[in-house]
Amino acid sequence: MSDLSQFHKGRGALTNPPNRFETIHYAPDHENAPDDSAPSTLFLRDPTRQIITRNDSPDVSFETSLNPYRGCEHGCIYCFARPTHEYLGFSAGLDFETKILVKENAPELLREELSSPSWKPQPVAMSGVTDPYQPIEKSLQLTRRCLQVLAEFRNPVFIITKNQLVARDVDVLGELAQYNASAVYMSITTLDFDVSRKMEPRTSTPDLKLAAIETLARGGVPVGVMVAPIIPGLTDHEMPAILQAAASAGATSAAYTVLRLPFAVKTIFEAWLEEHFPDRRDKVLNRVRDLRQGRLNDPRFHTRAKGEGVFAEQIRSLFAVACRRAGIAGHHTELSSDSFRRPDGPQMSLFGL
Repeated sequence: MSDLSQFHKGRGALTNPPNRFETIHYAPDHENAPDDSAPSTLFLRDPTRQIITRNDSPDVSFETSLNPYRGCEHGCIYCFARPTHEYLGFSAGLDFETKILVKENAPELLREELSSPSWKPQPVAMSGVTDPYQPIEKSLQLTRRCLQVLAEFRNPVFIITKNQLVARDVDVLGELAQYNASAVYMSITTLDFDVSRKMEPRTSTPDLKLAAIETLARGGVPVGVMVAPIIPGLTDHEMPAILQAAASAGATSAAYTVLRLPFAVKTIFEAWLEEHFPDRRDKVLNRVRDLRQGRLNDPRFHTRAKGEGVFAEQIRSLFAVACRRAGIAGHHTELSSDSFRRPDGPQMSLFGL
């Protein structure tokens, strides 16, 4: 492991590649940095005036999403959302995981938007871009407070997360589940502890993710597993074991995506492979190209999530067989908006909190 990796211990990216929209780039002097120096996290206020965002992508199963945070401290090296930080003037590298924008008024904005006559009741995705249960959520509780608003209106929500903190909110999610209005998908990329710490350094460890699935299932919350992303040549062989472990913990549905490397993610991921898995670098990148018509990213709808070609078909077949063997459904849970309501007048928040 290089000196640079030690300097960035606990972070996914090793560098801050240039922002593709900026002409000036700041390059820190790592050689002269103190030995115990490491990039700390900076939390910034996000003055957004609208919390529900709309999506018109034909290959995404939701039309609306809610993200209390921009940027993600989990530091997953493969995250396709990293380039969104460039629109804020930051880098997709270390900036993405150390400069987190916080939407402090997210619950209030959500209540206002759900109360509007123009709101059409429908499932809202939490984690349309970044994880709603990253570490700062433990203290800020923005995601929990948004869930309480959704429960007050009985508006359906589904969550994708890599953090076992979601189990904290089993009470609110269980309340929504009584109206077929909640589902959680735990994203598990690997069951290997060492690979997990290198690849997604501030997510929950695989055993804690499985424990969260068990807690949610016991609480009556429909819970599934996202094997995401499958990294060919590195984690693809783990798919059957992940599905079996998740099913044993109580997951009843499953889905998957395959690695894609848009914009700066390509540079960040290649540097990470060279640092941690140099012997597998060429194999992984060539497999990705096999799935993406010779490129490292294919942004086209319907193929961007799963890839195409012979190897993509092999992954699809393996997923179907592994789901059958694990006794788990290979599709998303359907939610209902039938119980949606608009409370009259000022309301006490759910559970008196």
